[in-house]
Amino acid sequence: MCELLDKSWHWQAIDPSRNIARDYHLRIATDLFGWTTIERRWGRIGSKGQSITMAFDNGGDAELTVKRILQRRQSAVHRIGVGYRELR
Repeated sequence: MCELLDKSWHWQAIDPSRNIARDYHLRIATDLFGWTTIERRWGRIGSKGQSITMAFDNGGDAELTVKRILQRRQSAVHRIGVGYRELR
């Protein structure tokens, strides 16, 4: 069973001097049919942004995908020059 089921995260990366204002939401949950879904929403703060929802019949595959996404968010300092901070 996936240990991350029914969890969500929200991050922002902000650097006004470089005009960076990024927003990122990630949610993992189980749907009514027993599939594990991952919903990702991202974009500039205040904009509609983009989103994608992925469905997995195997919770382990979903968990691996979430871990990769979390690693990618942690590498933002090297990629965009400012890190994401988690919002509660």
